[in-house]
Amino acid sequence: MRVWLCLILSFLILLFGCKAKEDTIKIGVAAPLSGSIAKMGNDFKNGITIAVEEWNSKGGIKGKKIELLIEDDANDPKQAVTVANKLVNLGVTAVIGHFTSSCSMAASEVYHKANVPVINASSTNPQLTQRGHKNIFRICGRDDLQGMVAAMFINSQLNAKRVAIIHDKTTYGQGLADEFKKNIKPPAEVVYYGGITQGEKDFKSVLTTIKSLNPDVLYFGGIYPEGGLITRQARELGITASFISGDALTDVKFVEIAGERAAEGSYITFSPDFTKSDSAKAFLQKYKAKYGEPGPYSVYAYDAANIILKAISESPDTKGSSIIDTMRKSTFTGVLSQYRFDEKGDVTHMPYVVWKITGGKYIEYWKP
Repeated sequence: MRVWLCLILSFLILLFGCKAKEDTIKIGVAAPLSGSIAKMGNDFKNGITIAVEEWNSKGGIKGKKIELLIEDDANDPKQAVTVANKLVNLGVTAVIGHFTSSCSMAASEVYHKANVPVINASSTNPQLTQRGHKNIFRICGRDDLQGMVAAMFINSQLNAKRVAIIHDKTTYGQGLADEFKKNIKPPAEVVYYGGITQGEKDFKSVLTTIKSLNPDVLYFGGIYPEGGLITRQARELGITASFISGDALTDVKFVEIAGERAAEGSYITFSPDFTKSDSAKAFLQKYKAKYGEPGPYSVYAYDAANIILKAISESPDTKGSSIIDTMRKSTFTGVLSQYRFDEKGDVTHMPYVVWKITGGKYIEYWKP
């Protein structure tokens, strides 16, 4: 009798346990939640969390609550692949992430094979959407445009003659540096081009070489931990060249690491200031009340989450192919913009402008 009772109880637990799992729509989130850029990863996760809380407060999707499965890829491409396999095996309906281009590129092959829809909000390397993977979508801009805008700026506004370029050898950093380099026009010339390694702390050797070449612009392709140290050490060595970099330095952490004095006057390419838009007020109010000041990609993450959730809600079912079809034929309204995807999965329009750090603050400065 006890044996039969145990079997019946086990069956009921299994039955209702499976039913509970089926009553949620699982959305994977992958970002660097530990390590040197954990702040950006957590800012990213926070934006997604707010969007999901809003949807769940209204009943979720198709009568089911949305369940976030949040994974830390630690900004490591190998770990990103492990995370991708885990999320696929857990049966996610879609994925938001990864954060950096290196991790996104590595993980994308796993999602492509499983036909899981992925929406990316922060990886800017062009190759992410150039490989014909119909399940990959991106709402941020691309480095071929970002690098071109930075080159236009130094040519037309700084009248640069001698340009030194450093990159961090990553998919993002080197890719951005290459796009910047290819768009530099005479009379500007590249007098130095070379790489450093993520995680290094002392860049004075390479900066001493650069100082001897007397550049009037120092460009960095990489993320704020190294960017902040390079800027600070460059100023300590007496390098007076204008410092310019990309979107991964649009974070208060860059000013904190570099020091306000060294960071002063730095130029950063990023999207226009969304905080001035009426559409941003509700998001900013919620984010600040819950988490404090948003990071540069918090709002991108929020928009990305709303886009993929809207696509799931409008799809005839939750199959990957159905969601992908809906994504490709629909227009979505977000905080930043109206979004429509082209054949590659990129948004049809996402502008870049140049920001300038003044008094420790990021101020929108120039638009092409």
